[in-house]
Amino acid sequence: MSPSPLGDAIGARHVTLVGLMGAGKSTVGPRLAARLERPFVDTDELVEATGGRTIPEIFTESGEATFRELERRAIADACASPTPLVIACGGGAVTDAANRRALSRTGVVVWLRASAPQLAARIGDGDERPLLAGGVPVETLERLALARAASYEAAADVIVDTDALDADGVTERVLEEVAACVA
Repeated sequence: MSPSPLGDAIGARHVTLVGLMGAGKSTVGPRLAARLERPFVDTDELVEATGGRTIPEIFTESGEATFRELERRAIADACASPTPLVIACGGGAVTDAANRRALSRTGVVVWLRASAPQLAARIGDGDERPLLAGGVPVETLERLALARAASYEAAADVIVDTDALDADGVTERVLEEVAACVA
């Protein structure tokens, strides 16, 4: 792939999407990658490939600590890529200081931020999401948003509020904000 003009401006830096589950990272990431003419990597997919199981299976069979270690390795691997990427990280990835450092050192970090009611509407019942299983999604998302806000803030170079935007609108806003950030 030959880089787009914005991709040229970003240079070898990755563009990394962070935010709570349902913020749009896995939906916007491939669109953004296509616009920037670079590969897309979803760290949750890397975790599943490395772990040989789905994320819910990893949580159930080995626990959250094992999942977080696999996630740390997946982020380190993605960040080490010599090819500039668009990276979507799992919702809790930035709660780990090593992950925040790696992401900040190698790219522009974009926090896709949304309200808990909007996230819950996008996710649905959340049964396939280990941190939502058995709970009330909007309440759990509110708690996670509060607990993780400082980590997202510390990691983010750019914040894009996604509540009132569809996936194409979020993609456009991310492109605008990243362009302003690297200018």
